[in-house]
Amino acid sequence: MKRLSPKHTTLLILIALIAIAPWFFPSSYYLRVGSLVFVNSLAVVGIVILTGFVGQISLGHAGFIGIGAYACALAPKHLGISVLSAAVLGAVISGVLAWLVGRPILRLKGYYLSVATLGFGVLISMILTNEAWLTGGPDGIVVADPGLRAILKEWGLNLNNAEFWYAFSGIALVIGAAIALNLQYSATGRALRALHGSEVAARTVGVDVARFKLRGFVISAIYASFAGSILAMQNRFVTPDVAGFMHSIEIVTMAVLGGAASVLGAVFGATLLTALPQVLTFLQEYEQIVLGLIMMLVMIFMREGVLPSLSQKLRGRG
Repeated sequence: MKRLSPKHTTLLILIALIAIAPWFFPSSYYLRVGSLVFVNSLAVVGIVILTGFVGQISLGHAGFIGIGAYACALAPKHLGISVLSAAVLGAVISGVLAWLVGRPILRLKGYYLSVATLGFGVLISMILTNEAWLTGGPDGIVVADPGLRAILKEWGLNLNNAEFWYAFSGIALVIGAAIALNLQYSATGRALRALHGSEVAARTVGVDVARFKLRGFVISAIYASFAGSILAMQNRFVTPDVAGFMHSIEIVTMAVLGGAASVLGAVFGATLLTALPQVLTFLQEYEQIVLGLIMMLVMIFMREGVLPSLSQKLRGRG
């Protein structure tokens, strides 16, 4: 019997988890939490490509999430296109903007690069907050219904809101994970991972360092944009907080906790930081303290991230 490749094994595990999890949910509220986990996971997979593969850090990626979210709110209203078309438009805008911004800032290294990407994210957040005539300002703006549930109902599949968005965001995550895994095991992925090891060594074997760093930045921005679009469509409302600095930090933290070089680690980290606050609500004012303590312990004892560290220990025992 032919053994499954790591790529196919990862996808099968992810599909199984998405399909089986609802059987253990006591109410539809947890379907809502699950859909948020999938949306965050999609954005974190983009960070895995940028940080885990290429070795670059972005502290402004929530800016691209905001572009995708606000595209779904503004494009149907002002351009007369469908919400799904607006999501694609937001991804194109994010990709082009990442290419334009990435060309100069990806020449920087270390904390200079982090500060430059942080500045980009803050700029997007300020525009969304201050240009109230267009974006609704701090009060936010309503997003039109994409009408997908109505189409499914015509086909005889009647899902409630929580069920639909759980399935939709889960499918989007599987597609995003499949693309990332294909990239990881392709020639382009090997070139990207070579940059993470050593840019000098990669250059000596013919890798165009600047071009591949820019390519990783653009791909990760497109992932973030689609995540923002799905979040806006399921919430039917969006505010500038979606592009805020703390959202960028949350996305990076999810990647680091789960494992910055692992697609399944991205999902694990997103699940941990999205679902854990729901579990810790009984602690009330101590919730943030416990959450911060857990993060510190993970970073001290599992520096590669939770999932890769556990995997290494299991292989070592085997």
